[in-house]
Amino acid sequence: MPAAAPPGVPRGTASPGGTDRVGLALGLTCYLLWGTFPLYFRLLDQASATEIVAHRAVWSLGFCLLALVLTRSMRAFGAVLRRPAMLAQLAVAAVLVASNWLVYVYGVNSGHTVDAALGYFINPLVTVLLAVLVLRERLRPLQWVASGIGAAAFVVIAVGYGELPWIALTLAVTFGLYGLVKNRVGRTVGALPGLAVETAVLFPVAVGYLLWLGAAGAGTFGAAGPDRVSHMLLLLATGPLTAVPLLLFGAAARRLPLSVVGMLQYLTPVLQLLVGVLVFREPMPPERWAGFVLVWVAIALLTLDGWRHRPSGRSGRSGRSGRSGRSGRSGRSGRSTLTRRAS
Repeated sequence: MPAAAPPGVPRGTASPGGTDRVGLALGLTCYLLWGTFPLYFRLLDQASATEIVAHRAVWSLGFCLLALVLTRSMRAFGAVLRRPAMLAQLAVAAVLVASNWLVYVYGVNSGHTVDAALGYFINPLVTVLLAVLVLRERLRPLQWVASGIGAAAFVVIAVGYGELPWIALTLAVTFGLYGLVKNRVGRTVGALPGLAVETAVLFPVAVGYLLWLGAAGAGTFGAAGPDRVSHMLLLLATGPLTAVPLLLFGAAARRLPLSVVGMLQYLTPVLQLLVGVLVFREPMPPERWAGFVLVWVAIALLTLDGWRHRPSGRSGRSGRSGRSGRSGRSGRSGRSTLTRRAS
């Protein structure tokens, strides 16, 4: 995946006259980058998915620490480390996002980019399910219909495959759970300090694994070959390529209404689907198309429901004030945050 976009990013107001153009440009750039990640990871296919994810964690931490120093945000990073409860929640988030990265890279480099796209298409449906099971929300009729259609889509695709599309399901569940954890953390942790903490949690395991690979002679970083230097640079670049889209997302989300951010998120799986079908030439038999159409219908219903029940006026902005963030951690308004994000 793309790096999972943390739902707890603080958001500000959009321009009174309409959608903020700078915010829209930042959001489009972010989702375009995430959507074209399959092309990048295919360049690293000589490395295993586990090795790629380990490098991604290591170099992401290095990039985040540098960015924290340059933006004078080390104090925010240290504040999180001194709060055991929040650190524990971000550690859980780190495990979830690493699992998501691992399955995503494996899916792309094993010829299942279309399945990866499906996983991010159905993520809003999984988010709605989590809202019911974990947050005890009550769904509106249209949300129930969308969820039923989404379940039917999975049955159609599973029957067509002859097996459960586990890559899509795993990506949707890990990303949905990651969003739930970040929602619990709230808006007290910025995108950059949050990612720094998550990659710091992963760092010891990632470094240990890479050292073991090197000692066993199985690592690809620095291995002899005609593309040795380019391969090393590509692995090093996984750090900024993980962090930069996340920071763009954070900047966009502060400027745009939540409804616009929710619509932009579908750009990523659309691009992944196009890359899988048109570039990687992955098969799309009729039953797979039928399943995707059902998913798109379910998404359209969720979007319609979210639009019909959106907050009116200035309160409909994505992050009008800190009051919404504080209320998002308790009470009915907090429980509605996750399903509003899904739509």
